[in-house]
Amino acid sequence: MDQLNHTWTQSFLLAGFPAPSTLRPLAFLGTLCIYLLTLAGNLFIIVLVQADAGLSTPMYFFISVLSFLELWYLYVFHSLGMTECYLLGVMALDRYLAICRPLHYHALMSRKVQLWLAGATWVAGFSAALAPASLTASLPFCFREVAHYFCDLASLMRLACVDPGWNARVHGTVIGVATGCNFVFILGLYGGILRAVLKLPSAGSRAKAFSTCSSHVTVVALFFGSAFMVYVGPPKSRSKGTDMHIALVYAILTPFLNPIVYTLRNKEVKDAFRRFTQRIRAMLKGL
Repeated sequence: MDQLNHTWTQSFLLAGFPAPSTLRPLAFLGTLCIYLLTLAGNLFIIVLVQADAGLSTPMYFFISVLSFLELWYLYVFHSLGMTECYLLGVMALDRYLAICRPLHYHALMSRKVQLWLAGATWVAGFSAALAPASLTASLPFCFREVAHYFCDLASLMRLACVDPGWNARVHGTVIGVATGCNFVFILGLYGGILRAVLKLPSAGSRAKAFSTCSSHVTVVALFFGSAFMVYVGPPKSRSKGTDMHIALVYAILTPFLNPIVYTLRNKEVKDAFRRFTQRIRAMLKGL
């Protein structure tokens, strides 16, 4: 691309999601409703975990960290996306220790260890996103319109006045290594969990052990499934606009569904919510 024929720009215009003009108000209202419900659902989990002593376990601590992360997901997308990737690995480790090392679980997952692991996921996530973001920010840009509804790094690279091949390779390598290693780590832990559960003597104990992992497995499938569809494989093999449709899953639907997945079939959360509402009613009656 001839850089002399273009004016470098540092401001961008998001093209938005392609939709007929008649459907745009409906699409806006639908997205707004999902966003507000996402905020409400994740705030609900954070408050409930903090307010109820019955949920003061490592598993619910990490769930509350995940909910806090997803409150800000759309604002710091790449860094928090990488952070969630590492956090899902830590949550799998928590389930592994709870099922495979039950006698040592609370010693291994002390409060200090929980805080250290949670902090490490944030440091690792932001560090992993730093190199691709810095390289992309250093590019000279000749066009303003980003063919996306958020500043996706791959979409920004297409606006560069120079060949962004090196940047794209770094971006792909960082995402591939981080997601691939965490995914293999999670698969290995669940392999250990599966072997331990199959050795349990009764069907009831096996079902109970599997039920504590089902929510996490669902979230892992949503996150890594959509991420691999977007970032693995040659972009030219996908039709125009496909990445934006897939990005809806991990940018909007996954943060919306996570609170539902973790609460809908969870008896402990339902019991905690019942106790919480009873306390609120008692407080209101005392006023």
